[in-house]
Amino acid sequence: MTGVDSEIDLTNGWVDPRILGGRLLDFTTRHKGEPLNVIISSKSDPYILSEIGFSIYAKSLGFSSECLGLHYGNIHQANLGDGNERQDEQMLARQYYFMRPGGPVLGTCWESLAGGNHFRSWKQNGTKANSGAWFLGVSKEEHSGKHHMIIPDGYNIGRDFLVAQAISSPTHWNSLWWQAEVEWVEGLLEPGNDGVNHGIDQDGFVAVLTVTRL
Repeated sequence: MTGVDSEIDLTNGWVDPRILGGRLLDFTTRHKGEPLNVIISSKSDPYILSEIGFSIYAKSLGFSSECLGLHYGNIHQANLGDGNERQDEQMLARQYYFMRPGGPVLGTCWESLAGGNHFRSWKQNGTKANSGAWFLGVSKEEHSGKHHMIIPDGYNIGRDFLVAQAISSPTHWNSLWWQAEVEWVEGLLEPGNDGVNHGIDQDGFVAVLTVTRL
């Protein structure tokens, strides 16, 4: 486990959003937010730092775009302390459960109904802290009958699921293969549920992934 530097340093592959007034909770409601608990470092494969490349990498982890391209739920915002202030989520991806028929997009329809893991993502690319890193808010939610509420311990569970997918063995989509390493960072998020949506506790750890193309 490592702490967090108090100075802006782009060589780390990401910048602590709090330095320039951001935070590691998104803006889910007027007063509450969900933890940004995974960072994809800009030391990663440059391809996955692009929006299309990141969407392909997400598929290699078992996540894809929403069911039939339709958005369910509120649009979240985040302030990554990069000078862009609060920005709408750039991507919402849901766990897909099967590949045929219809591929991962239809596979995410089951997650929309039955619940499962999902994430929202933002890129830190403002002029004041242009690290190029992706910041993800990952969680596991209930089924549609419970209005996609986050399950108990769902922020930690969702984060740990995505990290396990990334580091346990090489992942691939079509002919592209990756392997990730994780560094666990504490001090970015306050453990507990202060200001956290649904009042669900989280342990305060953020997983920083560095993803290498094989």
